[in-house]
Amino acid sequence: MTTSIDTNIMIALWDRDPAVSAAAQFALDAALQHGGLAISAPVFAELMAAPGRSEAFLTSFFTDTGIAVEWNLQEAVWRTAGRAFQKYAARRKGKRDPGPRRILADFLIGAHAADRGYRLLTLDDRLYRAAFPDLALVQV
Repeated sequence: MTTSIDTNIMIALWDRDPAVSAAAQFALDAALQHGGLAISAPVFAELMAAPGRSEAFLTSFFTDTGIAVEWNLQEAVWRTAGRAFQKYAARRKGKRDPGPRRILADFLIGAHAADRGYRLLTLDDRLYRAAFPDLALVQV
């Protein structure tokens, strides 16, 4: 089974703290034992904002590691993400949720994995469990 990788895993992989990066590397190695690895286009775009991570670096990294970048998000992914984002907004407003605000990219990442039947490797299972209850999650 393919594992889709959340942005936070890649950021952890490149963290200066060896304990953080080692945990991310271990999780990626374990996921690779179950099948391929992929990221969605929103993950690539978010990673471009990370200090020292140029487009050329990211392209080279994903090519060299064999992690697929899935650029095309079909209509079903956008609709699923929109519905999940809508429900999140309603939950946040109804509960006056003090937690961190989420952005559309988070829901596109989850919807991409759900639509493709992938597992999602993340550091943040709380959001994805609430938004995509049937999505198989692997948390570091």
